[in-house]
Amino acid sequence: MHHRQLSSLDKFIAGIGTALAGTQQLSGRPPRDNPAGKISEADLSENEKTHAAGLMRVNHAGEVAAQGLYHGHAAVARNAAIEEQMRHAADEEHDHLAWCEQRLTELNARPSQLSPLWYAGSFAIGALSGALGDKWGLGFVAETEKQVCDHLEAHLERLPENDARSRAIVSQMRDEEIEHGEEAIAAGAAKLPLGVRRLMKLTSRIMTTTAYRI
Repeated sequence: MHHRQLSSLDKFIAGIGTALAGTQQLSGRPPRDNPAGKISEADLSENEKTHAAGLMRVNHAGEVAAQGLYHGHAAVARNAAIEEQMRHAADEEHDHLAWCEQRLTELNARPSQLSPLWYAGSFAIGALSGALGDKWGLGFVAETEKQVCDHLEAHLERLPENDARSRAIVSQMRDEEIEHGEEAIAAGAAKLPLGVRRLMKLTSRIMTTTAYRI
């Protein structure tokens, strides 16, 4: 049977479906075991639950954006090895997406209602930067992962002290985001200009502030 090659537009539309449907199996496999799976639920106050849910919603939104970034770059990657690297990283980000969504359900909360917007914007950034050349696309990946790690470190400090389930998820995510950044640098990522990095931080701040509530 002949299988049609997916175009960049096909991949973009599939990704929007993921943003709308949450943990839809784009990777063709179920997510890995949740790192919080064997940890008992803590007795959290309503305020602690609300705060933890806000932070995990931000993390979920970040993973939606990461999917978009990796898929956008993979759609235009000129080097097959780099395209495969992007898809592998996207698979791990997909696991993070599932874990965050599971934790949100446990906290009686929902993902950000603006997930399609986070995905579309990041897909565009990934595709545009990748179109400039793989080294620049990888540069955006490396800088994004650095900023994501900073956010996750801050969340580990801000999460309720006894919320061990959320902490286990965030810790695992942080460790794997560090790996993704290192892999992008090893593959030849260019260091982005200071102005671009500052703009990315500003955009990230807008997304995290909004996703915490919406």
